[in-house]
Amino acid sequence: MKNYEVTFIVDPVLSGDEIKATAQTYVDHLTKEGCTIVHVDEMGLRQLAYPINKRTSGVYYCIEFSSETGELISSLELALYRDERVMRFLSVKLDKYGVKYNQDKRDGKIGKVKKKEKKSKGRGQDSRSNSNSNKAKAPAKPAPKKAAPAPAPKAEVKAEAKAEEEE
Repeated sequence: MKNYEVTFIVDPVLSGDEIKATAQTYVDHLTKEGCTIVHVDEMGLRQLAYPINKRTSGVYYCIEFSSETGELISSLELALYRDERVMRFLSVKLDKYGVKYNQDKRDGKIGKVKKKEKKSKGRGQDSRSNSNSNKAKAPAKPAPKKAAPAPAPKAEVKAEAKAEEEE
């Protein structure tokens, strides 16, 4: 079995039900083609690095699946390309390291680390407040001054202004 992953961005102007229906459309498409869906990850609304179709955000979905052959990828990409609800997409074949990484991420071994709560000492106060209250406070050091950037030569300024006008 070969492992694949398709990530796509859905237009955020759609309603919540329409967005979920869009993702479900492609899950159904893959299962109809005989794929095994490993995981569907709704990453949610995120800011885009640059505007796409005059939108600055989009709803991200990632579908990880496995298939005997990769013949269905071309039909999936064609469907994604034709769908007006999908702003961008990327399909990737995963190697064994990619599969292991995704599994570890789902298991919580990779990603954001949750802080462990410290046990308190004494009468309901946490240990940091006890140690900080006993020490004398040292005066704050002034922040080091940063050197001002050197002014750009006039030729560079004119070239930048000309490039901005052309855009």
